[in-house]
Amino acid sequence: MEEKKFDLNSIIGFVLIFGILIWIMYQNQPSDKEIAAEKAKKELVAKQEAQAQADKTKTAVLPVAATATPGDTVQLAKLQKSLGGFAYSATLPSAKEGFTTIENEKMILKIANKGGYIVEATLKEFKRFEKNSGQLVELIKDNNSNLNIQLQTTDNRTLNSKDLYFEPTLTKNGADQILTMRLKAGENEFLEYKYILKPNDYLVGFDIRSQGLNKVLNSSKPLDLQWDLKSYRNEKSVSIEKRYAQIEYEYGDEKYSSVSHGVGKEDTPEKVSYIAFKQHFFAAILATDKPFEKSKLQSDDLVKDEIIDTTYIKQFKATVPLAFSNGEVDYKMNWYFGPSDYKTLKSYDKNFEKIIPLGWGIFGWINKWVFIPLFGFLSSTMGLSLGIAIIIFTIIVKLAMSPITYKSFLSQAKMKVLRPEITELGEKFKKDPMKKQQETMKLYNKAGVNPMAGCIPALIQLPFMYASFQFFPSAFELRQKSFLWADDLSSFDAVVKLPFNIPLYGSHISLFPILAAIAIFFYMKMTSGDQQMAAPQQEGMPDMAKMMKIMIYVSPLMMLIFFNSYGAGLSLYNFISNLITIGIMFVIKNYIVDSDKIHAQIQENKLKEPKKQSKFQQRLQEVMEQQEAAKGKKK
Repeated sequence: MEEKKFDLNSIIGFVLIFGILIWIMYQNQPSDKEIAAEKAKKELVAKQEAQAQADKTKTAVLPVAATATPGDTVQLAKLQKSLGGFAYSATLPSAKEGFTTIENEKMILKIANKGGYIVEATLKEFKRFEKNSGQLVELIKDNNSNLNIQLQTTDNRTLNSKDLYFEPTLTKNGADQILTMRLKAGENEFLEYKYILKPNDYLVGFDIRSQGLNKVLNSSKPLDLQWDLKSYRNEKSVSIEKRYAQIEYEYGDEKYSSVSHGVGKEDTPEKVSYIAFKQHFFAAILATDKPFEKSKLQSDDLVKDEIIDTTYIKQFKATVPLAFSNGEVDYKMNWYFGPSDYKTLKSYDKNFEKIIPLGWGIFGWINKWVFIPLFGFLSSTMGLSLGIAIIIFTIIVKLAMSPITYKSFLSQAKMKVLRPEITELGEKFKKDPMKKQQETMKLYNKAGVNPMAGCIPALIQLPFMYASFQFFPSAFELRQKSFLWADDLSSFDAVVKLPFNIPLYGSHISLFPILAAIAIFFYMKMTSGDQQMAAPQQEGMPDMAKMMKIMIYVSPLMMLIFFNSYGAGLSLYNFISNLITIGIMFVIKNYIVDSDKIHAQIQENKLKEPKKQSKFQQRLQEVMEQQEAAKGKKK
């Protein structure tokens, strides 16, 4: 047998391997922050489990009661001590943890016996985060939502419907599925939830009524209906989803509003016809045919740190009264579980489309009557890909605005021609600013030039620009639609993922915002010289030339920072828009506007009778003359 020898190389190898393992363990040990976070997570789980156990203990009498029968008077008497008139419901076979599922082509709804409310709402056509994620959008799941009615009984009890068992009955009326959930106080005495699901529809009929409970419930004041929901994150960008997630509602005579963003925000509107717990691209809406007289709506931000808080976005709560009529309640309502898509919401003719943030006043009008129809025509009727539709849409909008662009540039060209004479007046009346202004106004009037003509076209274009900032982030059609390197035009088009997070910028680099920033840089570089030449320095006013030089670099930087996490569709629109504007300005400057002709025309205008001043110009001239006269008297 061969004798074993001392192998120094093996020993050294084992020591090196051991050292490497120790180093790896040291490098991968959790930081203090991670340890604290894990500890907090465990404490939260333990707290939730303790609460769940407490709730289970609190309602433990109900499952036990399920072994009883309606004829078991002894057991019924025991239950009446805790449940009063609703003890009967706990003796039925349905008094157990059971569920009924109804579904159509659009969604799957799961309704629990306990509480009689929806515990799962799954949309069958949409995926979370990205189209190949394999995860369906679930608006309700894992106890993130509750529906409860506080029942004030005639024997001074306060019961919660969510803790009591309803008896389910599933029937059909043609293609419609009808699920009736009854919380019984007797064979013909009950509180009823009725769910009506039609084929291929996001809208669910939801009726609440009572029968024979006028001796069981205290009808001196309304029942409080409580609905709460913790909205799940369904999109890639936490910050953008947080921005667009909020409670929207309609009240009064078709008035519309929303609960503010933040922690502990609350509204108490009256005559509410619907309440929408809106996420970025999906919504859960409770609508009623008979408006709720009062309401209490609460919203809380659940995202404190966008790196850590990535499961839930907002906590929504609504409390509304259900009024009695002749001792009973009877409300015909609807649930909507579906996309926040303008066309889909508008098709229900319930003003649901108002939850889409299209902007107020003229901005909303432009989106409603121009952008939405035009983009819808290009994307659906023409059958174009969404990226191509955005490009053609941008071209059409910019061409429609090109006459305004021409007017603005023409005004700049005229002011540029007059600049030497304006500078001369400035030197001549250097010690008399008021006289300089008067003479400058006379020069403008004599030459037939309106110094405001360059501002008005720019102001006309501003509403369209702002409307686009509202339209693209809200366009549901863009969700999970790809174009070039962008997988999702409704979210950021990250081409590089950073191993760290940059404040205000993010942990990724999007390409379309970079292209848009480059385009706006060259556009401002191209036009800043003309603007500086067109706007001579006024005494006592900021130096616009210096400001323009600064803005050439600040504007692209702002584009990079604030658009990095916005949807690629908006950045694509801005990139193409600036490219087209550069092209239009190049054509106007080199092939349409002739500075020599403008100069000759201005000189010709000077020889003519000055144009009659507008009322504004006359008033301005009068003010200047009065100030000049007052100044003379003072001297």
